[in-house]
Amino acid sequence: MRRRADLEAIYRAGVEAVDPQRLVESHVRREGSRLMVDLGDATAGVPLRALWVAGAGKAAAAMAAGVARVAPEVSGAVIAPGGRGCGRRYHGRIEVLGGGHPVPDRRSFDSTQRLIQRLRRRPTTDGILFLLSGGASALLARPARGVSTTDKVHLGRLLLRCGADIELTNAVRKHVSSVKGGGLLRIAAPRRVWTLALSDVIGDALGTIGSGPTVPDPSTYDEAWRGLEALGALQGVPPSVRRRLAAGRDGRASCPETVKPGSTDAGRSRARVIGSNRIALRAAAREARRLGYRVRTRAAPLAGEAAEQSEALVASLGAADAPTCVLAGGETTVHVGAARGRGGRSQEFAVAAMPGLAGGDWSLLAAGTDGIDGETPAAGGFADGSSRRRASAREVRRALAEHDSHTLLDALGDAFVTGPSATNVMDLVVALGGPRRK
Repeated sequence: MRRRADLEAIYRAGVEAVDPQRLVESHVRREGSRLMVDLGDATAGVPLRALWVAGAGKAAAAMAAGVARVAPEVSGAVIAPGGRGCGRRYHGRIEVLGGGHPVPDRRSFDSTQRLIQRLRRRPTTDGILFLLSGGASALLARPARGVSTTDKVHLGRLLLRCGADIELTNAVRKHVSSVKGGGLLRIAAPRRVWTLALSDVIGDALGTIGSGPTVPDPSTYDEAWRGLEALGALQGVPPSVRRRLAAGRDGRASCPETVKPGSTDAGRSRARVIGSNRIALRAAAREARRLGYRVRTRAAPLAGEAAEQSEALVASLGAADAPTCVLAGGETTVHVGAARGRGGRSQEFAVAAMPGLAGGDWSLLAAGTDGIDGETPAAGGFADGSSRRRASAREVRRALAEHDSHTLLDALGDAFVTGPSATNVMDLVVALGGPRRK
């Protein structure tokens, strides 16, 4: 039980280090009648009377609370998961609108339209502080001309199930949207836009986080088309989406490219990543050392199929002659195909670790920092040397083959349930081995 408590403590230390409200409060400060925004290589000073806050993502509400704590008179609107409609709650004068996740729904479309309408009513001399985090791709949703909202929702589900990585997923989303890939930056013109972001992508590329609504985008229609083709998913794409991608690939004027680096629109944008998986890993490592563990942090981020990544990490653990903590972070994928099981990438990671851990002294927790793993109530799952004694080889094989990891973990009492954390910097894996600490 102590080993499991340590796993949880180390994970929670990582999540707490990327608390959105505290991160925003550490990157904005008030100087008289101006808000100073720390952009790393520069600081933007914006008159409070000429500043409007917008944003979207799983952490948007908490990030808005950070701004409101520093400058309660600043108004705005952000879109966060949940909520039955618009205007239900506020942080200071910043309205929190509801949206659907992990795929957009009517709330997402209605809230996005409301945010755009309010933005357009602001004076063109205003500056926009945009608060961006993972999940914005589904929450900030406005289809491009010719693409229906129904097809947009279908596309989101297809991308989730076909195993597309985040780069391809966002390349496709950007080219069938009027707000992604710098689209919101165009809508805000000629206003300047400053973006503070929490990264949920490997490499922390600003154009990939939330599909980059306020930053330039190097991806192209051709890349989106060829990526879907390579996955064998092109035929499953809704007709209106396929027509738009084909028209854009052919260079038709009715389907302009996304905002490109070096363009006039791109020149009005400044952005900074203020929270990331690396920050969470560093905090988790500090907590592990405080608890008495020797720490090894995997240099390469986790990427690729969850089961394959899990097997590779477990194979690398080896023997430990002292209490040892191995940490890894990143975002794996699960190619679900026609399977109808319940699970998510972190829970699949935990189940796939069971055979390699069988009978040994290592214990493992794999969990999303957002507290959500797939469409289940769990953030992730536990696995240890006793897992294969409590679950048969057949049960493990079935759970992996049917991508039904949550059902197995829940039955074993090994599902890790935290509830939504209001942050999102991909996933953490914590493995503890060696002699039990005193």
